[in-house]
Parts: sequence; C-alpha cells; structure tokens
Amino acid sequence: MRTLIANILIAFFVTLSFSLSVQAQTYIHAGKLITAMDQQVRSNMTIVIENNLITQVQAGLITPPASATLIDLSQYTVMPGLMDMHTHLSFEHGPNTYMNQVTYDAADYALDAANYAQKTLLAGFTTVRNLGDTYNETVALRDAINRGVAVGPRIYTAAKAIGTTGGHADPTNGLAKHIMGNPGPEDGVVNGVAQARQAIRQRYKDGADLIKITATGGVLSVAKNGQNPQFMSDELEAIVATAKDYGMTVAVHAHGKEGMIRAIKAGVTSIEHGTYMDNEVMDLMKEYGTYYVPTILAGNFVAQKAKIDGYFPAIVRPKAAAIGPLIQNTFKRAYQAGVNIAFGTDSGVSAHGDNAQEFALMVEAGMPPIEAILAATAHTADLLNITESLGTISAGKLADIVAVKGDPLSDITLLEHIEFVMKDGVIAKHE
Repeated sequence: MRTLIANILIAFFVTLSFSLSVQAQTYIHAGKLITAMDQQVRSNMTIVIENNLITQVQAGLITPPASATLIDLSQYTVMPGLMDMHTHLSFEHGPNTYMNQVTYDAADYALDAANYAQKTLLAGFTTVRNLGDTYNETVALRDAINRGVAVGPRIYTAAKAIGTTGGHADPTNGLAKHIMGNPGPEDGVVNGVAQARQAIRQRYKDGADLIKITATGGVLSVAKNGQNPQFMSDELEAIVATAKDYGMTVAVHAHGKEGMIRAIKAGVTSIEHGTYMDNEVMDLMKEYGTYYVPTILAGNFVAQKAKIDGYFPAIVRPKAAAIGPLIQNTFKRAYQAGVNIAFGTDSGVSAHGDNAQEFALMVEAGMPPIEAILAATAHTADLLNITESLGTISAGKLADIVAVKGDPLSDITLLEHIEFVMKDGVIAKHE
C-alpha cells in the first residue's frame, strides 16, 4: 500500500511539474524582429519562451498550443531589452542636488533610486550599469530587485565611485573646512597605490559588481578644473590589476586627453564621456579594445542648464557651458574612427526614463539607427561580459524583450515610447 501511494504521489507531481512547464510557455508573434545578432530586420517571426528563457526563434507566426500564452506583437517591432551603461539611479539633477548632500540620509537616496529604477525599466531599459552612488544604496536596490521586492532593471553597480583628494569623486568638495574631514578609501578617496588597492577591495566587500573611477576632473563637481588628470599611472595600474583579481571591470569617467591616455594604457574597460579625445586617444582605444560610452544626452543637458542663472553653482556653470556641447562631435569622430561604442546616457544628470533620447543624438551625429540599437543591446552585453545570457534574441538567452509600434529604423525617436517591456520572462509593461 505504501509503495502504491508513493507511486501515485510521484506520478502526480511529475504530471503537475509537466503541466506547470507547459503553462509557463509563452509565444510572441513579432511583426518585425531585430534579434541584434546581425543588422537584419526579420518579418513575421515567433519567439518561444519557457519560464524566463528564449527557447526558439522561428520564421512565421506559428500557432501556439492551447496550453501556451500568446502575446500578439504582430503590429510591433520587437528587439532585445535595451541597456544603458551609464546611469546614476540615486538622484536626478536639479538646483537642490548639492544641498541634498548634507540633508539626505541613505534611506532618502534608496527610496529615490527605487522610484527612478522603475521609470528606467518602463522606458524599455532592462539592464543598466550604475556608475556611482553615495551609501551603497544601489547595491541594496540591485538585491531587492533580484529578490522580487522592488521593480527595476537588472543592475550592475559600482557602488561609490573612486577619486583622489579634491578630485571629481571626492564627496567633500565644496564643503566648509570644519565639516570636510579627511575621506579615505572607504569613502572613495585614494592617494597612492596602497589606498587604491584598498578601495577596490572595499568595493568588493561592499558588494559592487564593477569599479568606477574618475580619472580626470568633471563638470558637476564643485571644483575648478573639468579635465585635468587626477590619477598617476601607478595608481591606475594598481586599480586595474586589483579589480582583475576580483573579477571586476573598470569604468573611467574622463574628459581630458592625458587622463584618458593613462587610463587606457593601464588597461581599463571603458571610457565615459571622453570629451577631449583626439586621434591619438582613439587609436589607443582601438589598440587596447577599450569601449567608449558617450553620454551625449548629459552633455546637451548641462549645456542647456548652464544658460539658466542659479541652476548650477558659479564654479560649475562655465565647465557645463564649455564641455557639454562638445560630446556629440566627439562621438561622431569616434564612430567614424571605428572605436567600440556602447550606449550610455549618464541619466541622473538628465531625467530618468528619458534614456532613449540618446538614440536620436547618436543618429543625428551619423550613426545608422540599426547600429545605435546594436550599441544598446549586443555591444552593451559584450561590455558587461554577459553575451551568454543577454544582448540578443536567440535560443538560450534570458527573455528580456521590448517592442515599439512602427519602424524605429525610419524614426529612431519611436524608441522614446516603448510600449512593451519583458524582463526575465515577466511582463513589466504592455500598452
């Protein structure tokens, strides 16, 4: 009798398991499909998803079995989930940003980040790199999203960015001397090789996925110079070598030429902004395989806001006016030179959810629409070393899928109005 009951229970659970597997199967009918495996656009395709994985991509609008769910996107252009390689989910820049540094607690930044993360996902960006926060709040947000208790994109976070004393990532710039203190590696401020190594190990301990450093001055920091080199070569080499030991890549904020040259030669993974790069820098990037993340949107944003009295502190305003307008032309030259380019916006400088406005700026500068889309899918996956799981619509990949009505190759601004978002097999938006 016990054996009979046991066999019945086994048969029941096997049947239930099979039933659940069948019920978890989803068919998507795509009128147009950009797989991002190449530059082709395919018509009338079917994507089959089981649980959170793409299992088949087939020609034709195949009728699904009765047990499967059908999502009809036959009037849409379907493509992989978009990726933004330069975001700051913890804030959105405005006149109060600098005051928030002394009035906000960690919980304030965390709650803001959760709000901006949801906006980012609903805009069609299913994966982002977060390149700098304040209290490791994006580490906690990443984990909360992964647990399913918060809504947002898949986050790869650098936690607190690393700079030098008085450098772009020094969080005490502009503060009164009596509250400035002496921030160190845990705060993201380093001087010398030993502290550089310590800061990397601290980020590993804090749960960061990658490293972000500020190799030159920046626009929005309360400091005079926006482009001077701010790390010595031995410090950069120590950062890259230590990060490599911990399986981390290194993203580098840089505007000035010398800082970029030092960072590229040290072996960093990507240059962010890259405003004053010239042919020498571009040749080095191609030689070393360094990615360029342009952030044209941020450049345009700060240039416009620099015209408004009182929007930026007096020391920031001239930097925003001078550096901001140059990035789009830098992007144009880098694209023409054949530099590896991955999509990134610096959202948080501009508004979260507006990330896709970067596409129009890329196309305006001469990049064909299909290449701009590849820069935000296949190429971003390559930069993140996640090509085995994301970046294309193909069998075996995670089901991160977005769709828009119309043809984005004829009108790239359509990507600013994504109407369908699926992340990891779960629908986040379907208008």
